[in-house]
Amino acid sequence: MVRSVFFLAIRFVVVIGVGSGAVADDVQSNAASAETVNWIRVADAAGWQPRDSQGELVFDNQLWVFGGWFNSYEAPPRDVWNSADGRTWNLVQNDAPWKHSDLSMSVTFRNRMWFMGGWYNGRLPGHSASNMVWSSNDGDSWRQETDDAGWSPRLAAGLVVFNERMWMLGGTENYYFGDNDSLKNDVWSSADGVTWQQVTAEAPWSPRAYHQAAVLNDRIYVFGGGNYVPEYKAFNDVWSSADGRTWRQETDSAPWHERLWFPSVVYRGQIWVFGGWSNNPSTNWGDVWYSPNGRDWKQLPSGECWKERHEHSAFVMNDRIWIAGGHARPLSSEVWSLKLPKNWTGR
Repeated sequence: MVRSVFFLAIRFVVVIGVGSGAVADDVQSNAASAETVNWIRVADAAGWQPRDSQGELVFDNQLWVFGGWFNSYEAPPRDVWNSADGRTWNLVQNDAPWKHSDLSMSVTFRNRMWFMGGWYNGRLPGHSASNMVWSSNDGDSWRQETDDAGWSPRLAAGLVVFNERMWMLGGTENYYFGDNDSLKNDVWSSADGVTWQQVTAEAPWSPRAYHQAAVLNDRIYVFGGGNYVPEYKAFNDVWSSADGRTWRQETDSAPWHERLWFPSVVYRGQIWVFGGWSNNPSTNWGDVWYSPNGRDWKQLPSGECWKERHEHSAFVMNDRIWIAGGHARPLSSEVWSLKLPKNWTGR
């Protein structure tokens, strides 16, 4: 149960075109007392097979999706897709050289796309985690930067760009068959993707996976996550650091429910949390929260919105938030977007 909810009053109307492919050009102010925002469904089906746990990033003014998960009893896909508008998607590569594409980590850094870690083969024999690092400037040709990054093979870690370096935070070494010892709270950084430096072996936040990390206010933030099996645990604490080594707890309990498998972005000077999943009972979330500092959170009430889901992709492009795919019971290939008014302050 969400312990407390903060409602934000935003007055506007949304300009919506005809059909699922329409994207509102802007959200305009209105003297009426509308209290909620409306997401726009850009595509009912993006073209790629419905999935969750895919890699995602924005590069060259396009949304990109890498691999993901179809089910636990087949190898994950190795396809690469991109889109300039969220509606029309192009298959760039159907058989990329990386194979650990379930719960991998991806980021844009130094004018290249980076793809690393991840899980292969679900619950099947031959399953494994990866500590390989790959990069590409076109999504078609990929260069293996290293086959052993130094950090242990893992999936579902946090990955951000901060102070001209990539930062790897936590994760788990084993998906379906691990235990508490598989969970990590180490921090690593790299300026080139080849050589990685361990910044700390044990950060003060609990070892975890399926969490998120973000950069705001010249700090790295780590929040949420936990463990899936065999011992489920979930957190809603938030931590931040100016150097990856020394951390402070911003809150031990954000107002959003503890959760795994949620995406996050930074948009309009706020950290955003979108949906996710928690157990006991098994619950998908469809809520949206934002914070300027990791301590103070508000919920963004929505009228029209995407169905509750987990392990979906979230992007920021063209001053707009985008949501794509995820496990919405069933798997989805929908694309949604939201653009807030230019004078939106979050207060």
